[in-house]
Amino acid sequence: DHQVKVRGYRIELGEVEAALGAHPGVNDCVVVVREDAPGDGRLVAYLIGGAALETPDAETLRAYAAERLPAPMVPAAYVQLAELPLTPNGKIDRKALPAPDDAAYARQSYEAPVGEVEEALAELWAEVLGVERVGRRDDFFALGGYSLLAITLIERMRQQGLNVDVRTLFSSPTVAAVAAATEEAPDVVVPPSRIPMGCETIAPEQLPLVALTQEEIDRIVATVPGGAANVQDIYPLAPLQEGILFHHLLANESDPYVVSYAYRMARGQVQDFLAALRAVVARHDILRTAILWEGLAEPVQVVWREAPIDVQRVTLDAAAQGTDASSVLEQLRVRFDVSRGRFDLRRAPLLHVAVAEEPAPGQSARADAPAASLVLLQLHQLVSDHTAFEVLGTELRAYLQGRGDALPVPPPFRNFVARTRWGTNRVEHDIYFRQLLGSVTEPTAPFGLLDVRGDGRTVRDASIAVDARVVVRARQRAKALGVSLAALCHVAWAQVLARTAGRTDVVFGTVLFGRMHAGAGSARGLGLYMNTLPVRVRMSGVSAVEGVRAMHRQLAELLRHEHASLALAQRCSGVAAPDPLFTSLLNFRYGAGPRTAPEATDPWMGIRLVYARERTNYPLLLSVNEWGDQLSLSAQVTGVAVAPERVCALMQSAMDALVTALESSPERSLGSLDVLPRADREQVVEGWN
Repeated sequence: DHQVKVRGYRIELGEVEAALGAHPGVNDCVVVVREDAPGDGRLVAYLIGGAALETPDAETLRAYAAERLPAPMVPAAYVQLAELPLTPNGKIDRKALPAPDDAAYARQSYEAPVGEVEEALAELWAEVLGVERVGRRDDFFALGGYSLLAITLIERMRQQGLNVDVRTLFSSPTVAAVAAATEEAPDVVVPPSRIPMGCETIAPEQLPLVALTQEEIDRIVATVPGGAANVQDIYPLAPLQEGILFHHLLANESDPYVVSYAYRMARGQVQDFLAALRAVVARHDILRTAILWEGLAEPVQVVWREAPIDVQRVTLDAAAQGTDASSVLEQLRVRFDVSRGRFDLRRAPLLHVAVAEEPAPGQSARADAPAASLVLLQLHQLVSDHTAFEVLGTELRAYLQGRGDALPVPPPFRNFVARTRWGTNRVEHDIYFRQLLGSVTEPTAPFGLLDVRGDGRTVRDASIAVDARVVVRARQRAKALGVSLAALCHVAWAQVLARTAGRTDVVFGTVLFGRMHAGAGSARGLGLYMNTLPVRVRMSGVSAVEGVRAMHRQLAELLRHEHASLALAQRCSGVAAPDPLFTSLLNFRYGAGPRTAPEATDPWMGIRLVYARERTNYPLLLSVNEWGDQLSLSAQVTGVAVAPERVCALMQSAMDALVTALESSPERSLGSLDVLPRADREQVVEGWN
């Protein structure tokens, strides 16, 4: 029974005890597997100090063990004891061994911050990360940081007059390094809109963010109900908005960039829900925005002062009466499927609402079921991204709880657009992407998928939860290497693409938050902040550990260019138009764990999200969803080239193979790692032979 299995590995505890017992500062040692949290089994070493030397600290012991044992056999914690507990029979009482405390885990020894900037940063880090104290050598990611927290941290820094290039936070994520790179740099100053309330005409000088002739302005104003008095602002599109508009115009019949969400609620809650939605629309300029392009030198977005929501009340077909809730949802979904129609981008808001009533209790198979309604909310991605939808949900909840007046003033989307125009250096973008992509001459097309002009009508999707053991091991490896979990997942996805595209040098798109340089309040702003930009991974001659570290650096460097246009990046490559540079996307999405049950007085109680649909023009999209301590994979595939379930299985297998290599043979070549799930390999090697 001295041989145990921990996270898929067979481990001889005697070997671990022998290795640690050889340390001159250790007189006796016992190693056990503890599972203080379900599914979180870990090796813990209990040590008695030697006669000549004191027992060394956890950091020293871990380094000592790591030099002599494979990574899976290195204990996670080292507990110092005066003596080992014994049973009445004189054997070691393993059940009496105490749980390890914080001091038992190896971590960077505490070093107090030096100077006012380091002290301020350490205090901010502790608040944002939720830890007791932070030293000047502590690592942001090792303490539990990730990109979404980085946005919060950078915003808090700006509020204190401290500015830093976000690349520093990702490439040298210690308090000392960030403090050294911090300066009191001036922020981008965005001139306000000069259109007064109640104006009858708008002149070019009143639009500081865009150059329009008087004729163009008059043409724009003529499209707005109420004329100039209902125009709040006019300004250009952000980079990704330009790309989405292109694909909207390309798709003649349907629209791949409409997201749909359906909520189920009691009939008595519908009016309150719609009132809350109208209040949110009134708060955010982007939700009162129309897009115009006809007869203009460049497309613009026009913010209306008032943009009433058109709510369609749907009466079900007579044949549908008496069906269950799922059937009603299906009818509503089919009736408003975006493959059957398009948004008129020239009319604000780019938000449509439909309400359908479920069968009354007397008509339903469940006679005791309360009368309920389904509310379908459709948003065009020109005005919203995934983070914005989460903000929308938070604000709807606040209004339903009567807390709407306490919400902070949202940042106007015009500030973000101004930063994408003035706060970035296009020459720097050009230099960076030419260095990264100049030698790429062929598209990376997994499964032979080459069409990036799809409309989303033939998309199939599937989702799986990543094995909890793989998740725990992946987090441990990322933390040990000082990189983000996202970097590890990007390398795993590159492995899948390399095998399915038949290439050793792959390029794919990664979805960026777009809020790192978006200015104060961006974390709570609505709008399309995100962007899609290419990353490149070479497999030949690169070890697993080198590949992960290189990806972490590349993602950090890419943040400097998060507002660059994808069209610019493609022009910097050696892939000749009209061929695409890549045909697949990876979207690593951070989020919260499952929300605790609301109180009985919570007006949000009983309102449930029962349907969500997001699409893209790319034929292959993989989303890695981090919800609390869990990871899930969601794949979308156009056509029948491959099943989305298979894509998820390949990604999970690639993650497992990469983590295993990082644990036991980090110098192993990336190109030698297998991505086939075990069942698939057995089918190919044995079943078909």
